[in-house]
Amino acid sequence: MQLPVGTPVHDDRGSGAPTPRTTIWRLLLFVGLSVVGGAVAAGSLWPVATIVSGTATTGSELLAAHPPEFRQEPLSEPSTLYAADGKTEIAQFYAENRDPVEIDEISQEMQDAIVAIEDERFYEHDGTDLRSIGRAMINNLIGDSMQGASTLTHQYVSLELLNADYLRGKDELIAGGTTSIADRLNEARVATDLEEKMSKEEILEGYLNLAFFGGRNYGIEAAAQHYWGISAAELNIQQSATLAGLVQNPNGYNPETNPEAAQERRNTVLGAMLRNDFITQEEYDQAVASDLNLDIHAADAGCVAATTAPYFCDYVIKQILADDAYGEDREARERLLNRGGMEITTTLDSTTQEVAQEQVLNAVPNADPSGAGSALVSVEPGSGEIRAMAQNTNYTPEEGDGNTELNFNVDSADGGGNGFQGGSTLKPFVFAAWLEDGNSMTDMVDASKDEWERGNEWTASCQDGGSVQIHDEDGWTVNNAIEDMKRDMTADFGLYWSINTATTAVAEATDLCDITDLLSRVGYVRGDDGTEISPAHPSFVLGSTEVSPLTQASAFAALANDGEYCTPRALVEVTDARGNEYQVPEASCEQALDSDIVAQLNETLIAIAEERTADGNPQYPMAGKTGTNNFESSTWFNGYTTGLSTSAWAGRYTDLESLRGSTIGGEYYENLWGSELAGPMWLKYMNEVAPEYPTEEFTEPEDSPHDDPEDMSRYDISGDGSSSDGDSADTDED
Repeated sequence: MQLPVGTPVHDDRGSGAPTPRTTIWRLLLFVGLSVVGGAVAAGSLWPVATIVSGTATTGSELLAAHPPEFRQEPLSEPSTLYAADGKTEIAQFYAENRDPVEIDEISQEMQDAIVAIEDERFYEHDGTDLRSIGRAMINNLIGDSMQGASTLTHQYVSLELLNADYLRGKDELIAGGTTSIADRLNEARVATDLEEKMSKEEILEGYLNLAFFGGRNYGIEAAAQHYWGISAAELNIQQSATLAGLVQNPNGYNPETNPEAAQERRNTVLGAMLRNDFITQEEYDQAVASDLNLDIHAADAGCVAATTAPYFCDYVIKQILADDAYGEDREARERLLNRGGMEITTTLDSTTQEVAQEQVLNAVPNADPSGAGSALVSVEPGSGEIRAMAQNTNYTPEEGDGNTELNFNVDSADGGGNGFQGGSTLKPFVFAAWLEDGNSMTDMVDASKDEWERGNEWTASCQDGGSVQIHDEDGWTVNNAIEDMKRDMTADFGLYWSINTATTAVAEATDLCDITDLLSRVGYVRGDDGTEISPAHPSFVLGSTEVSPLTQASAFAALANDGEYCTPRALVEVTDARGNEYQVPEASCEQALDSDIVAQLNETLIAIAEERTADGNPQYPMAGKTGTNNFESSTWFNGYTTGLSTSAWAGRYTDLESLRGSTIGGEYYENLWGSELAGPMWLKYMNEVAPEYPTEEFTEPEDSPHDDPEDMSRYDISGDGSSSDGDSADTDED
């Protein structure tokens, strides 16, 4: 039980209460005991003599100078991260593993054991036990060992004060929670007053929920679960005695690490229980003859112990620790996370996540000899809510093949690296900017130009002088992955087959700043520092900039939702143990692109996904774009339905070496295109999960430039030059 913060702990006493003089002497004796050890060690008894020889008047003045202060905060409790259903647990975070329970949820054997060994007169004294104080003082003056006399009430008060001071950020705390005579006086005074306000059962309940039981286990329920996998209500005599003996020296008597010492201490507690008539001789004999019989149930904390989506877990926690809504600085936020009993409900769909994890491993097994990695991330169009985030590695700081804490799916600031070259996945946005200038996907473009000399200028109105130049000493040469494509063609055809020279033709005819402005509108930013894409180097139009899969999925989600872009969102609701509700980012969406322009663009992207990725047999309306970087070290497929946008990536994450000629997941790849690895991974994943989200037909253009949008003959390619999907960002300038 906890008293409301600020509740006075001293009020009018009943006729049977101790007199002020008696209370003063009890407190002074308690303080004297607290310092007597130091006095004996120093060869002097003057501190004790000074204290206990004071008059009642002097004692009253001392107490008046130190009025009681009971600093109380909610018990330190673990925080829990949940999936979107609010029930599926992802991970727990705690400095103290604790699950508070009420006294009737603690076995009577446990209650008896702690009283027998820590405070056998607990039910008789009023908070300060004069008999125990006197016995301990004499023992400590003439004996070979130190003996304490603090009651369970004193210990409870001390633990409450320590908990409150920690949660309030007080530095230099000690295990006992007190550091001075003034602190001891306050502790004893509060203990005495609490006995008038709380029942013995309430005090015992509070103590057993606060006490430390070794490792990271605080409170009797967490201890019972850890050592035997049972509830506190199920603790038997010998288990109770083991835990009761543990509180005096949680490390020295830890049954997991020091079983012999723990068993010896347990038997000491059993002797105290027998002596105080809590157990019979027969029960004692049976208990001391038993083994510890531990059944450890370790409750690991943090994202490394996440039951699902550890990288998403890491992403969410980084969001919280960077947000001043959860504390004025990082230390305060970590304290809230590890002690504040937060319940964090996220946007993650646990079922979708399970499929995503399965498919990234199917595409590229963990620790594959190729050195490749794989990742999938899905966001919901119209809300930006992240529904899945998976990759094929183990989330752990431990070294080893297939182990990394690097989150492939996010930007550097969120726990990722620098991102990966987007390759041809950027091209739809280049064409979108071109459409915004009033062009049509059926317009002819001259895709024959493949070389620009140093100094050639490209229009870029936001740059000094209104243009940018080719800086490379040898100029800039662009090639295509498909042969015989340096010719006139429709923009539609050029995007469908991902022709680099068609893209550069469109870009050169467009203000580069219009392209980068459009990219900014759909959240397409650099993976290394989160800044906007710069138009300074025209090669960016072929995807030379490193971006993260989350950036890609969110940008393509705008194409899924008629041009409305939504900032990625991971949090739904956050509360703490006090019932405080924290503000989480709401859905932040805005119209980034004209819906009719998106509809025109989608006609091409639908054809790419349905005809090439799904082999002309789509199970639902879909759209998307493949991508491969310069070196074929990264492959992409960014695709979407009306209800889910997913970025699929596979490639190297430790270097930029090409994956050409690699065997990945048991399959040999002479060349590695997005359509050969990332695309199939995306399709298998989406075929399982997309039907759980809206899969409506995409909005049609008000006036389609195509006579028959469903006629795929417009993409017929002459000759045999179709050995690749043509999605390589083949450029000599990076």
